[in-house]
Amino acid sequence: MSEHPDAAVVRRACTAFQEGDLDTLSTLLTADVMQHVPGDNMLSGHHKGRDACMDLYRTEFEETGGTLRVDLESVLPDGRGHVISGHHVRAERGNRTLDMKTGLFFTIVGGKISDIDQCVEDIDAANAFWGK
Repeated sequence: MSEHPDAAVVRRACTAFQEGDLDTLSTLLTADVMQHVPGDNMLSGHHKGRDACMDLYRTEFEETGGTLRVDLESVLPDGRGHVISGHHVRAERGNRTLDMKTGLFFTIVGGKISDIDQCVEDIDAANAFWGK
């Protein structure tokens, strides 16, 4: 059985992110994509537009000095333009470490990602790691 096209887009995006291939990742996002990051930390908020999202991803890589690892564990499409992905995230930042499960809820429009809602296993730990 072949993978649903929406799931394939998310899988390609997650692979590109993990490999640090932001050029490929940017081609999978709509121009007006929005990413919602929970919590109260330096990354939190609503990042609107492809450029803002790419800046967010660059910041994540820079702040973790190349230690950020996001292992894709599951990709679950609903067949109606939504995909949920599950991840295990590990990173170091100064003397802090991050090691938790996360999830992303994607909206796919025209074969591209138009919205990403991020959820984390432990919001307090995420806030402590990404502190302002």
